[in-house]
Amino acid sequence: MTIKKLKCGLLILGIMACNTNKKDSNATNTVTYPDIKIVGAMKNVMWKGELDSSIDLNSISNKNGLYGLGPMSYLRGEILINNGKSYVSRVTSDSTMTVEEEFEVSAPFFVYTNVNEWIEEELPSNIKTIPELEQYIDKKTKDFKRPFAFKLAGQVSNALIHIQNLPQGTQVSSPTEAHQGQINYQLKKEDAEIIGFFSTGHQGIFTHHDSFLHMHLITTDERKMGHLDELEIGKMTLYLPKK
Repeated sequence: MTIKKLKCGLLILGIMACNTNKKDSNATNTVTYPDIKIVGAMKNVMWKGELDSSIDLNSISNKNGLYGLGPMSYLRGEILINNGKSYVSRVTSDSTMTVEEEFEVSAPFFVYTNVNEWIEEELPSNIKTIPELEQYIDKKTKDFKRPFAFKLAGQVSNALIHIQNLPQGTQVSSPTEAHQGQINYQLKKEDAEIIGFFSTGHQGIFTHHDSFLHMHLITTDERKMGHLDELEIGKMTLYLPKK
């Protein structure tokens, strides 16, 4: 009888150990990417009107190789962090903007990471548009840990960027309402850098529902910056994070 109880106890312990291992395995599979930090969600801004601050950028302590992007709180401008420098663009008219370097700013949703080593290559000349760029990056990075940041540097033949400029006090419950006051700016033959984040699993979080990319463009002279909507690439270098 004692041996029987002992065997039964050992069997129960074995089953418990298996279940524990299974739980640990599942936990490992569902953890978020440690290299990318995501705060808030685009869909909550667009559909729920969550416009106020989810993150103060000056609370990010490690600025070494820091890259990030998102809109300003209350959709009053655009934010870009490029290699540890934070830029904020605001509308001044339908043809002009200000771009200032500052960390005293907040965002309703934001994605950021630290990258200090890049793999660079000249972008093939047949890659000209955002859909072509998305497809190229997707194919090239099948073995990369996703999501990840990337950047482009060089000449832009044509680009369309926008800056959010929501009228103060506006209530938002749809993308149409969220884009009230938005101003578009056309760029031609500009030297620029484009900072982007790629993910196939964060649509509605930090990419739009129909895209795997979220990109902000800043001209080399730092006088123009905004969310990138359309692109015709001239000659550019692609930078991917070193694995």
